[in-house]
Amino acid sequence: MEGRVAEITRNILDEVRRNVVLDGDLAYIRDPVFGIVRNRVHAEVVKALLRTGETKLVGSILRFVAAAQNGDGSWNEIHVNYNQPSALITSFIGEALVDAHDYYPHGTPLRKARDYVLAKELRPGYFLKSSQYTADHLNVDASCGAFLARYGDLFGDGVALAAAARAAENIVKNQWASGVYPYAVDKGTYPYAFDVPCVHYQAVTMYYLAKINTVLSDDRVEASLRKAAEWLIGQQRRDGRFDWSGSGLMFAYYLSGAYGFAYASLDYLARRDEAYRQYADRSLQGLARSLDGLVLRWEPGSWVDFVPSVHTAVRTAALGTFPLQHRAFRLGYGMYRQIARRRYADAVDSRTFDILCRMLRIQTSTVEPPKNFPDLFMTSEVLDCLTQSLVWENHYETGIA
Repeated sequence: MEGRVAEITRNILDEVRRNVVLDGDLAYIRDPVFGIVRNRVHAEVVKALLRTGETKLVGSILRFVAAAQNGDGSWNEIHVNYNQPSALITSFIGEALVDAHDYYPHGTPLRKARDYVLAKELRPGYFLKSSQYTADHLNVDASCGAFLARYGDLFGDGVALAAAARAAENIVKNQWASGVYPYAVDKGTYPYAFDVPCVHYQAVTMYYLAKINTVLSDDRVEASLRKAAEWLIGQQRRDGRFDWSGSGLMFAYYLSGAYGFAYASLDYLARRDEAYRQYADRSLQGLARSLDGLVLRWEPGSWVDFVPSVHTAVRTAALGTFPLQHRAFRLGYGMYRQIARRRYADAVDSRTFDILCRMLRIQTSTVEPPKNFPDLFMTSEVLDCLTQSLVWENHYETGIA
């Protein structure tokens, strides 16, 4: 299966290069749909290039990235509707700088990123995503912990390693008996506590927690990952597709990146227990359905099975404890997504979604086009996952775990 992963990775990287803009000794990647330049995309692409040995653009991209660092050591999370400093994004770029350290060292930006992420640990293991989103998101804790674990391992930094261990402990502590890592464990600045299961963020949290444990080798974390995997594969069909009816986070509904994160997470476990191999391979099979040059934003669907998808949306909307108005929004959101993922376009128009939000007086930071589209953001996440699995394979072949 590694040959198939390498082939998919090469094809995706070829498409990503079409969106690289060269500016003297700098290079950056412009989103072909939204026209924005995202820090996270640069981080994920740099990691993928380094892991595949295709390093021609790495130095130029990293110079652009370093110039975008804020004075406090952070980088901004850049979306269509907001642009603000984020420990989450800083951790992704920090990990890219760790990967690049032996070849393209950026010592000062890397140290400042470490200091910034450490300063955002507001209580043991809880890392603040940003000033706008203050809930304890377990995927954020895992991402920050993964960077700090890698940094601590590279530089022998006990403070960073201890913080990574606290992040892992917080995630394990908040895992449900069913194996679910809920999206958020408290309300923060959200109107409600989004302590709901989510296929996408289950796989995301597993992935970064696995990264932490490649450094820590903690048996409790390993047991937690296996428990989390049992819930995740319980949502998986034989053809590799997920049953999204048990996934209650609407803005992550049917995100195609779930298959990349699931593949890498289950591949990590399969290195230790071959029983997980079939489920990792099914995830890759599910991902293949979303490949169209770049990765489609959402798992595509057929109009043939649209009627059963209505039942799926109804079941999804019923998850969690929310007031009636928000449940109505969730159902509308679910049906909107079921339609959108079956239609295709290369441009976005979110007017229909904006009208729905105004009618229900819902504030949301997401942009939800009515049609599926090739998504550079989702593509970069998948690239990180696939190339990380190749790195894990090399570690096991050489006896390094």
